[in-house]
Amino acid sequence: MSNTVVGILGLVTIAAIVVTLFKSKTQPAIAFIVFPAILGIVLVIAGRYNLENLAAMIKAGFNSTGPTAALFVFSVLYFGIMTDAGMFDVIIGKLMKFVGDNVIGVCMMTAIIALIGHLDGGGASTFCIVVPAMLPVYKRMHMRKTTLLRIAVLAMGVLNLMPWAGPTMRAATVLGIEAGELWSHLIPIQIFGVALALVHAFLAGLQEKKRGAGLTGKLAREEGEVSLEDGEQVAANTSDLARPKLFWFNILLTVAVIFLLIWGDGFDLPTYVPFMLGTAIALFVNYGFTAKMHKKIINLHAGPALMMCSTLMGAAVLMGILTSNLNDAGSVMKVKETMETAPAIPSVVNCLAGIVANILPDFLGQNLPLVIGVLSVPLALAFDTDSYFYGMLPVIIGIGAAFGVEALPIAVAMVVCRNCATFISPMVPATLLGTGLAEVDIKDHIKASFLYVWVFSILCMIFAIIIGKMPL
Repeated sequence: MSNTVVGILGLVTIAAIVVTLFKSKTQPAIAFIVFPAILGIVLVIAGRYNLENLAAMIKAGFNSTGPTAALFVFSVLYFGIMTDAGMFDVIIGKLMKFVGDNVIGVCMMTAIIALIGHLDGGGASTFCIVVPAMLPVYKRMHMRKTTLLRIAVLAMGVLNLMPWAGPTMRAATVLGIEAGELWSHLIPIQIFGVALALVHAFLAGLQEKKRGAGLTGKLAREEGEVSLEDGEQVAANTSDLARPKLFWFNILLTVAVIFLLIWGDGFDLPTYVPFMLGTAIALFVNYGFTAKMHKKIINLHAGPALMMCSTLMGAAVLMGILTSNLNDAGSVMKVKETMETAPAIPSVVNCLAGIVANILPDFLGQNLPLVIGVLSVPLALAFDTDSYFYGMLPVIIGIGAAFGVEALPIAVAMVVCRNCATFISPMVPATLLGTGLAEVDIKDHIKASFLYVWVFSILCMIFAIIIGKMPL
């Protein structure tokens, strides 16, 4: 079976997943398992893979999403305990005094927290900081949870241009330059993006206010929005689980967990370990040494944790089958290996990248950075970060070279425009974590954010053209 046919089958698989989710025919976990599995079986029957290859690919997918699944389970438990103990009620009370009935202020605060929280470049850690802190406020003020996510992901996409963030490092590796050198070209665009993210937050606040959000406003009862009962339930703190006397202990514990989450990379601490330790400590300190009470607390939050964990496990099958490159021995290659040696059997998304590169008309060659910039957001839904930068970027650079287009403008277009869409892509595990924490279906997140993100990315690209970082 040719690489072109494999790429087409991959595109059909991704389209089937998207259509199925958007039509609410099943849960994401099932779609992520069924369609890639069918693709895998077809490729085995066609002789491209054998069953051992397929098993190794799925196993590789679990290696990439497993840590995120563990992070999600224990972050849900931890923040659930903090909510039960009343820590967020006190914080929300202070925030509400600060912003009052100011819906715009809440949106602006969301963007600022996301910008600050994403300075480390970690999507999962930023979601764990922003969503639990702001979700209760959005519920109390009857604001849409999809708006919270949209404000956060646009701010995070801009900060994701930092030299220590994944996309910039990957693009710099392909270009053969230091990440800091590439970032120096991106700084003006990043500054513009930060300003644009704040403007978007302001406009989102106006939008929410217009539809009736606020402490005293009337909520427009539309499908998928937070009900008044939800807000009142969050506002009421009559639970016998509340531990107001332990507020400062819980605050210090949360700060310690977030500190380890952000800076634990310095001593190779997995991101899920701080939440595992925090959950155990929080249970013992807040609710004593009682197995019955601990079981009660865990059961309260088991449903959301299980649902999202199953989604991430399904995503492992999706990632494994679609993104695994195989060497001559039939083993799954690591990312660094694919940079040094061409895979014997390229991944499905690499084959899809080849199709995208080949179908670009010759007359668009001179404007390749603009073309790829415009297409970056839709392509982000089909490519994971590694495949996009290590698989597609070298191919696009090679095509550009044939038309005399330099590599740097192409890399700038792909990094800037794709970063805006990083956290709406179901191929990015952190996206699934964020939607789970915000209690939003991935399809609703994409529906509410896609056009905003696309326009945002195009505005950033236009700014890059104006300042001469991309050719017109």
